Amino acid sequence: MGLVSTSRSSDSPWISSVWTSHSTQVSQMTSVASETWGLVFWESRGTPFAAVVGPEDRTDSAPVPQEARFVGVQFAVGTVLRTAPTSTLLNSGIELPDTTSGRFWLDGERWHTPRVDDDAEALVARLVRAGVLVRDPLVQATLDGSLAATASRTVERRFRAATGLTRGAVAQIGRVRAAAELLSAGAQVSTVVDRLGYYDEPHLARALRRYVGRTAGQLRSGAGGAIALPALAHDVAFPALADDVAFPALGRVS
Repeated sequence: MGLVSTSRSSDSPWISSVWTSHSTQVSQMTSVASETWGLVFWESRGTPFAAVVGPEDRTDSAPVPQEARFVGVQFAVGTVLRTAPTSTLLNSGIELPDTTSGRFWLDGERWHTPRVDDDAEALVARLVRAGVLVRDPLVQATLDGSLAATASRTVERRFRAATGLTRGAVAQIGRVRAAAELLSAGAQVSTVVDRLGYYDEPHLARALRRYVGRTAGQLRSGAGGAIALPALAHDVAFPALADDVAFPALGRVS
């Protein structure tokens, strides 16, 4: 059966998406580059875990704990964890200590682990009120389009500190994820090229290879195994931790 998952958007300006997943009969997946970071909560063999997962600027493969259930919150670009600048989380992650059933430890306090969709917004609202989640006004102005797009060292430095990526990389990753979702839904390659502003099909192919780890043909046919892409129905996965902070349920934290 692989990876069964659901994902939804959120009305919260701090959240990009909320997702749940259940893994069965799969031990490996392809992770897809992501311009956002998130919180992941899972239970494997009766043991609860929690982790912060950073943005990723490339595709990779990652282990999947079997018979595990997950809840995840992906944050909107520009949302920052006060105790861990997003730039330090790129292609990495942090296992959260002292996780128990129903609670996790973050920024010096215990918080309730979200179990159903509405819990995610309530948790994030509490984290915002406590100052655990913050934003840089300059970065937010850049994202909102209220700041001139002219590059400056100050804007680029603060944008990268807040997101872990350059403005260009955030745009590229967002575009290629949209392309992959369209292709997985059966869109023609030429349609995707035109709609998303790629120069030509080879340009799209290079982006898919770097950020998604699939060809356009594989995405359209559903071939290639489990992949962390919400549009791929039963094969959708969760945001993966990088190799050096992989799921502790598999004993690969180093």
